[in-house]
Amino acid sequence: MFLALLGVTFIVSFAVSAITAAIFNKPINLILQRIITDSISSAWATYLRFAIFVVGISTGVQVWDLEKYINPQGANQGSALNLTRDRWVLEIYRSVIDSLQGIALLLLVFYIFALIAFVIIRVFELRKVRSLSEGEGKQG
Repeated sequence: MFLALLGVTFIVSFAVSAITAAIFNKPINLILQRIITDSISSAWATYLRFAIFVVGISTGVQVWDLEKYINPQGANQGSALNLTRDRWVLEIYRSVIDSLQGIALLLLVFYIFALIAFVIIRVFELRKVRSLSEGEGKQG
């Protein structure tokens, strides 16, 4: 039963990661195309989607938490916990929530750095426009 639970939590975490990556695919591409005007922005978007899967699965499948079902030392009663229907539901729910929390943290960090990069780019663009308009004003 432990292996089945491990497999199910992996599949659930993978599905949550895939759905999240699909939902955020367009915003990620738009942000990276704005910040990185080169064609390398698609490579960065691919890497970020890969990171979504890695973080989603690694936070959703917590082997050390599942260990209580096979390791008697982790249980309070001196024996491993039984995998009842209620525990299955709890573990699947925990897998979904933990995957989403991990992905949310990853995307928050990405969006914070993207916002900082956007502000820096915007400042340089405004300075360039200002210097060009001042140069035209002096010539005319």
